[in-house]
Amino acid sequence: MQITGGRQQWSTGALASLSNRRSRTMKFVRFLMKNVALSNVPKHIDHFSKFSPSPLSIKQFLDFGSTNACEKTSFMFLRQELPVRLSNIMKEINLLPDRLLGTPSVQLVQSWYVQSLLDILEFYNRNPNDHRVLSGFTGALITIRNRHNDVVPTMAQGVIEYKESFCEDSVTSQNVQYFLDRFYMSRISIRMLINQHTLIFDGTTNPAHPKHIGSIDPDCEVVDVVRDAYETAKLLCDQYYMDSPTLEVDQHNAVSGSGAVHIIYVPSHLYHMLFELFKNAMRATVENHESSPSLPPIKVRVSLGGEDVTIKMSDKGGGVPLSKIDRLFSYMYSTAPTPHLGTSGGAPLAGFGYGLPISRLYAKYFQGDLQLYSMEGYGTDAVIYLKALSKDSVERLPVYNKSAWRHYQHNHEADDWCIPSSDPKNLAVHKIQH
Repeated sequence: MQITGGRQQWSTGALASLSNRRSRTMKFVRFLMKNVALSNVPKHIDHFSKFSPSPLSIKQFLDFGSTNACEKTSFMFLRQELPVRLSNIMKEINLLPDRLLGTPSVQLVQSWYVQSLLDILEFYNRNPNDHRVLSGFTGALITIRNRHNDVVPTMAQGVIEYKESFCEDSVTSQNVQYFLDRFYMSRISIRMLINQHTLIFDGTTNPAHPKHIGSIDPDCEVVDVVRDAYETAKLLCDQYYMDSPTLEVDQHNAVSGSGAVHIIYVPSHLYHMLFELFKNAMRATVENHESSPSLPPIKVRVSLGGEDVTIKMSDKGGGVPLSKIDRLFSYMYSTAPTPHLGTSGGAPLAGFGYGLPISRLYAKYFQGDLQLYSMEGYGTDAVIYLKALSKDSVERLPVYNKSAWRHYQHNHEADDWCIPSSDPKNLAVHKIQH
């Protein structure tokens, strides 16, 4: 530093040194603030997990988004509701077996949830009348959604890491199945809330779907989604097998007596379910008819009643034994080779075997279901049940409470039914002596 005429003139080196010191100071301050924030995470989780999530119906989503959409109202709801949903499921993550909880992949997923909770709590006491706050919140939600894009395969990788290191036991398998159903359902619900807010309030209209309210189609033609899912699955099947079965589809409208079946629904959810079922049906059909001159078609029937919309997909792919049906929905029974995370192309979740259980969760999310009915040696009927009325399509959400806690703590007792033996009992040793 030089003193000239009462003024201080800083040399370039001194300014650079000062800038570096300020930068290190700011990094240290951010480090301290982050550690303070992290140290408060257990308190935040304990606080918000005391509240139960607030399930919404498709009708409520639609009414809010179409008639009285107010960004401030949505902001105030989400900054309370998202921490509740995150904290409820984060309490359950901590109840997983230590060996599974300690895997690198599960630790990574936990860190994403912690960071997302902190991101939302940044806005907890912000002024909802400030447009910069609302804009920042929407940006934070998009960041959170992107951060959680790989939650499903990463958690699946954690299960694989656990299975490779430790022997499976029935109690752990049941607890993992119970947890992952609830964990992935929670994730579906959180993404639904985030998508509705960001799609409605980002200031643009989706040119491909101008009539959608967020991710909801108020006039979803079911057969159109069926055909879209079929065409995508057919493309994959043709690439892999050089052939694919044709599609035969019909519909029955018992409400109007005729006409196409329309419902208020989330097309991406329905597409996900149908695409997974078509992939399975096509693979089974092609492999079961390798020596046949032609492939039998896959038949889909859509029916609208007073309460349900039912979609039945029938194939002649040889079927599955009854003893193996439950395994198709199990997260612990996948024997497929481990895929590489982050790779593009191919079918979603290929290699993890999570397609069917996740698809069933999408169906159950709005009070529907997905069931398989198989005839070994012939084929399989897959049936999707959806609610016909949007007021009945209410979110199915996990809640952390004593009942959930007990599920993880109790050892499952032995079955109270006889287990058949492969060798018949030798009754001669029990012969009555006269």
